[in-house]
Amino acid sequence: MRHGLSVVDGVAVLVGVVVGVGIFGFPPLVAQHAGSAFWYLLLWVAGGALMLVGALCYAELGASYPHHGGEYHYLRQGWGARIALLFAWARGTVIQTGAIATVAFIYGEYAQRLLPLGAHGPAWHGALAVGVFTALNMLGTRESGQTQRWLSGMTLLALLCMLLAGLFSAVPVPAAAEAPVGVAPATLAMGMVFVLLTYGGWNEAAYLSGELRDPTRDVVRVLVLGALLITALYVLANWVLLEVFGLAGLRASQAVGAELMARVAGPSAAALFSLLICCAALSTLNATVLTGGRLYYALGQDVPRLAVLGRWDARGQTPGPALALQGLITLLLVLFGSTTGNGVETMVAYTAPVFWLFMALTALSLVRLRRRHPGRARPFRVPLYPWLPLVFAASCLGLFWSSALYAGSGAWLGLLVLLAGLPLLWLRQSAVAEPAE
Repeated sequence: MRHGLSVVDGVAVLVGVVVGVGIFGFPPLVAQHAGSAFWYLLLWVAGGALMLVGALCYAELGASYPHHGGEYHYLRQGWGARIALLFAWARGTVIQTGAIATVAFIYGEYAQRLLPLGAHGPAWHGALAVGVFTALNMLGTRESGQTQRWLSGMTLLALLCMLLAGLFSAVPVPAAAEAPVGVAPATLAMGMVFVLLTYGGWNEAAYLSGELRDPTRDVVRVLVLGALLITALYVLANWVLLEVFGLAGLRASQAVGAELMARVAGPSAAALFSLLICCAALSTLNATVLTGGRLYYALGQDVPRLAVLGRWDARGQTPGPALALQGLITLLLVLFGSTTGNGVETMVAYTAPVFWLFMALTALSLVRLRRRHPGRARPFRVPLYPWLPLVFAASCLGLFWSSALYAGSGAWLGLLVLLAGLPLLWLRQSAVAEPAE
């Protein structure tokens, strides 16, 4: 296996995963949970700060334990093969595939406006995108990486267009009068859930640590540079939205980017912007497909009975069977989501609680590994240890609780699927040895 991804490639993947369609859809939901413009911007700054703390934790894990399995490998080293195997089940059936399906539905909603395909058009568009980008990633990592650079550029172009339209709008939208609103901690916590959904995906860089040219140094650069760039873009974008819409107007908006472009340059500009948002969704889709397949590959290497997933295509430098299985599970989730009233909300409800639960365990694995492997070389160390990892883990547990309350029955479905993976722990007994230092 060659180590061919540069820092630029890694940052492009990170930006592609995070700076996607979320910034064009979640700001109104965040505004509904902020009592004032000050609290609204503070939520975005706090979300960026929490992402940076998480990135620092993942940077130490990635630099000290570089591996294609990412969080699966960290959990295996810190908590043992049983927890890692349960995470692999959760990521393969809930977390990653659910995230890809969510993005596929968002892409489908915008693509349906440009090319209607009937009552289930969004699902058809989403399924087609999943199939195409799974095939592209099976073709080769190089081809996927080159596509990612182009799509990430289109994503940044869409965000730049929205920023410029807001900054130089000749007819800004007057802010509506806002009644004073008390700021309850529970309300802010719910707002933070949506903020971090928008920031979500930064941890995907952990799955590239085994393919970076200099993993011990490059993973730190990718995570920290990417986190700072994304935070700056998001804070600036939301400041512009406040200037143009005001908090009350932002709360009432259905599609902030398209509405902004329509008011500034007319319906044609709004249609063009919708096309750019489709590119942003495909950027996120490609990046999550690329990183998600690495988990199945790592699992196939560790469990002999699943060895078919551990096959690596030397010509394309890609885990073909792992990507094929991921694509199949995602298509089944798209089919499930198409039978509900709102595919996006269904997938968010399905994935969020399980995601935050395992992220808390990953953060705590850093503390555990410091104690288990005191003599291990650590090219990067988290500053203010152990407080930053503990604060991050506590935040993740709080978000687990908040997202479970928001998701309702969907959260319980995701947790039930997680529990359905418990029989796999017995498969591990005769197949997988505990990790050694």
